[in-house]
Amino acid sequence: MNGTDAQTLAIYAEKAADYSEIHHGEETARRLAAFIARLPEGGRALDLGCGPGWAAARMRQQDLDVTAMDACPEMAEVARARHGLPVRVAPFDALDETAAYDGVWAHFSLLHAPRAALPGHFTAIRRALRPGGHLLVAMKLGSGEARDRLGRLYTYVSAPELRGLLVSARLKIVAEETAAITGFDGTPGHSVFVTAHRD
Repeated sequence: MNGTDAQTLAIYAEKAADYSEIHHGEETARRLAAFIARLPEGGRALDLGCGPGWAAARMRQQDLDVTAMDACPEMAEVARARHGLPVRVAPFDALDETAAYDGVWAHFSLLHAPRAALPGHFTAIRRALRPGGHLLVAMKLGSGEARDRLGRLYTYVSAPELRGLLVSARLKIVAEETAAITGFDGTPGHSVFVTAHRD
């Protein structure tokens, strides 16, 4: 998790161990495998908002050079303890590298950023990608901003809105899908998964 909302960070801090027990399922594994397959062998990847580190650990198993980054120190500690992952504890705003990564995995992390901050975050991601690099971003579908049953703050987007944000950041969309999901708080909903490419 990598949001800047203090209440959201506090909830993830309290529930870091519980969150790490989530089984992400076959569809998530398929999406992660497809993301990894787009990257060069031995390439460099960023897990942006890595949470307990399951995706970064899988990328590392596939011989990628992985940087894990999250704003919640307690989540970072779980990632270290469970997977031996060094985690950079920092918010989205700290992403300031240029042409550093072949891929950025932003799986249900940017949805905790304020809507007004999203254009800047996607611009920073594009800058951090190497030419030919890929981004996978997952967001919850909807409109507005709201807190869930646990009190976490979410920014909801429509699929066209997300596509527009990516295109405005000069990223080329190469794949998109939507799916029904049930959140950590038990609330059902729908999400969008978009893969985008930097020329």
